[in-house]
Amino acid sequence: MLLSGRHAVVTGGGRGIGRAVAARLRREGARVSIIGR
Repeated sequence: MLLSGRHAVVTGGGRGIGRAVAARLRREGARVSIIGR
């Protein structure tokens, strides 16, 4: 994925699937904001 320079907001990123998605987005170059409880 070409995510360099992009910003992603992940809800439910504290654990499970949300956390995995946030980690993958970060590896692909996106800036990531994680929202969770």
